Amino acid sequence: MEKILENARRLRKEMTKEERHLWYDLLLNYPVKIYKQKIIGNYIVDFYCHQAKLVIELDGSQHYEEEGQAYDAKRTAFLEEKGLSVFRVSNRDIKENFSGVCEAIDHLIKGSP
Repeated sequence: MEKILENARRLRKEMTKEERHLWYDLLLNYPVKIYKQKIIGNYIVDFYCHQAKLVIELDGSQHYEEEGQAYDAKRTAFLEEKGLSVFRVSNRDIKENFSGVCEAIDHLIKGSP
């Protein structure tokens, strides 16, 4: 558990450019609490909204390779078994359609019970 905690702390400090953009330009001051690099089970998710039971994952190129897709499928299944929804966003969408990503996240959070 200590190793995963250390890794989460490191990931919080070393966010990708796209993670920083989403965090500082939407999620940090969002009216509902959102956590970054949250540990859930043996996984570290990019962003997590407890109120909406929503995991937000930003996917870089490695997520579109066969090995990355298999890992993501296993991880998503685990999170869904915990009653969570997983919203995946490509880094490209963050760069090219940031307002659309923000609207989708806002809808997923506000649309939750």
